Amino acid sequence: MPDVSQLIRYRKRQDLVFNLIGLACTLFGILALVVLLADLMIDGLPRLSWQFFTSWPSRFASRAGILPAWVGSLCVMSVTLVAAVPLGIAAAVYLEEYAPKNWLTALIEINIANLAGVPSIIYGLMALGIFYGAAELGLGLKRGILLAGVTLGLLVLPIVIVTTREALRSIPSTIREAAYAAGATKWQVVRYHLVPYSLGGIATGTIIAMSRAVGETAPLITIGALTFISYLPPSPIQSKSPFVSFEWLQSGFTVLPIQMFNWTSRPIADFQQNAAATGLVLIAFTLTMNAVAIVVRYRVRKKLKW
Repeated sequence: MPDVSQLIRYRKRQDLVFNLIGLACTLFGILALVVLLADLMIDGLPRLSWQFFTSWPSRFASRAGILPAWVGSLCVMSVTLVAAVPLGIAAAVYLEEYAPKNWLTALIEINIANLAGVPSIIYGLMALGIFYGAAELGLGLKRGILLAGVTLGLLVLPIVIVTTREALRSIPSTIREAAYAAGATKWQVVRYHLVPYSLGGIATGTIIAMSRAVGETAPLITIGALTFISYLPPSPIQSKSPFVSFEWLQSGFTVLPIQMFNWTSRPIADFQQNAAATGLVLIAFTLTMNAVAIVVRYRVRKKLKW
């Protein structure tokens, strides 16, 4: 029989080696991130100013700004949020709580998981086909913010569905059983127990999806996003009746990643600094969304404890 003490020492050495490898990989990733952020901050921080946020693009680097880019990003992300989140949550609730467990449901689940890994350019080509199909039918769909937001919404929809289902699965089955025992219907269980208790996880998954969407360029370029733009979308608020306008949904646009790409493609060093500053704005935008998700999750958990 093998020596037990020797076998234990061997297993401990294996654990130590595995821990050291994992620590080294983690430190390598953190170091790469720190170096990247440091490089962006060195180049981009001197360009960050109020003038940079409120100026139009220009052929002069010192005068160029990101006003149309960050406004376009906010507009596109708003449409993406409205298009993806309600549909994703509804689909996740149906698949997790209502759908029968058969081969059709299994096929749908497999396809949703596969769609999460489809390259983003495929969604751009799909949106381009929808655009030309709508043009042939005379529907008047333009290559604007609406088409871009729906395209990104379809891109991140599988992420919202998968994360919402995981949040619903994390709820103990005793909560469902207690609600059914009290005479609640399935809809009441979903409406008043499952969705509120999983709101923190849903918010986290939504922010992860939006964080991916805000950095996408390939599908937006495919459907005709502009690299240079000198106007803003029309305001959704009007001074005359009906006081609300949806013309901005059909407006041309650009976004922060495309503006960043436009500046990095230029050989002048000052434009490289503008691109670095735009990268810092994009990172800050993503971190802000994650901070919102953390606050929502904390408040939901605190409320549930009471």
